[in-house]
Amino acid sequence: MKTIHIGLLGCGTVGTGVARILIQNQEMIRSRVGATLNLKRIADIDIDRDRGVLLGKDVLTTNADSVVTDPDIDIVIETIGGLGIAKTLILKAIANGKQVVTANKALLASEGNSLFRIAADKGVELAFEASVGGCMPVIKTLRESLVGNQIQAMSGILNGTCNYILSKITDDGDTFETALAKAQSKGFAEADPTLDVEGFDTAHKLAILTSLAYGADLCLDDIYVEGISKITPLDIEFAGQFGYKIKLLAISKNRGNAVEARVHPTMIPFDNLLSSVNGPLNAITITGDAVGDILLYGKGAGMMPTASAVVSDVVDIARNLLTGSVGRVPLLSYQKDHIHRIPVMPVDEIISHYYFRFAALDQPGVLSKISGILGNHCISLKSVHQKGRKSGGSVPLVMMTHLAKESNVQLALSEIVHLEVVSDMPALIRVEDSNGSD
Repeated sequence: MKTIHIGLLGCGTVGTGVARILIQNQEMIRSRVGATLNLKRIADIDIDRDRGVLLGKDVLTTNADSVVTDPDIDIVIETIGGLGIAKTLILKAIANGKQVVTANKALLASEGNSLFRIAADKGVELAFEASVGGCMPVIKTLRESLVGNQIQAMSGILNGTCNYILSKITDDGDTFETALAKAQSKGFAEADPTLDVEGFDTAHKLAILTSLAYGADLCLDDIYVEGISKITPLDIEFAGQFGYKIKLLAISKNRGNAVEARVHPTMIPFDNLLSSVNGPLNAITITGDAVGDILLYGKGAGMMPTASAVVSDVVDIARNLLTGSVGRVPLLSYQKDHIHRIPVMPVDEIISHYYFRFAALDQPGVLSKISGILGNHCISLKSVHQKGRKSGGSVPLVMMTHLAKESNVQLALSEIVHLEVVSDMPALIRVEDSNGSD
């Protein structure tokens, strides 16, 4: 029986999980693949730490170059992360004819256009299932299962840290700061949570999915990104009263000659399946012209869920090596000469429903002044509510709009904020209704 040798770069949380699966489940994997997957070398800066995995003699090394240049190694797995040494080592592995597996969403979103071209030109695989959604097979779904579909839209909860924080604010009435502290204490959030809570991690994932869905160059710099740090318990309470939950959504829509690609807090109705996805879990709805809506749901991070996705790529590549079919599935779903630049709509051009909350003085004429400015900018109101008790002379004035253009909304708010009857910055949350109608 053939042996396929594997090299692992980085043996932190995810790398340790990969090693555990490859070693502990080796017999089962052999029976499914028809070959032995041998974890030959692991490169890490710390080779003395006990990882709870029984490794063979001389498996660990601090010399990463020895892994990517080893002529016996067929597949290199990168779990280092980041944009520095990880990119250098991946390029060296490709140059040496290695098949590559990575979970590095930040690197792929930023440098993927060149990395995928280099891998395709070299005739090697660059697999990345674990880069989006943890154990959810969203990459395989887009590249293979839905290959006969025109993808019309995607909407997903792709960051467990943000989803946990919003769940705690919703269920326990926590402030953002309290919910974040809980997430950090449970290991769901980093000491510096900026990448997660400000939406950048989600944007990395959306850039990858948008490319796969539409045959587009990766477009990270064009994605509108807004995080959850300004979401308050008051807004979540009002959303609930109106029949909505607030989630940080990655949203992509096919607009023909352009696409929408945006990340921001979003109100979604209770009957939207994503509204029931709580805690650190991930989920994504994909809409295809043949299948309609499908939902993928599962753990979006963590040692073993992410490691499971990495190993699935390793097994796919091993099967391709055994059958001489490397390159059978295009790296970005489309053949490389059919991947092109597709414009991403500026956020000012999107059409959406909106939720506004104003801190308004409790006096006559306030509503007419605010609604008059909104009307002047072609924004019609679906409902208006004065909610809660007076605080410092102001009361919350909450409005839900019909469909409006983002540029008009921003112009209107820039006028309203200067009104003497408005005492604080307005809150704005975009609303995605189930049927998308007005």
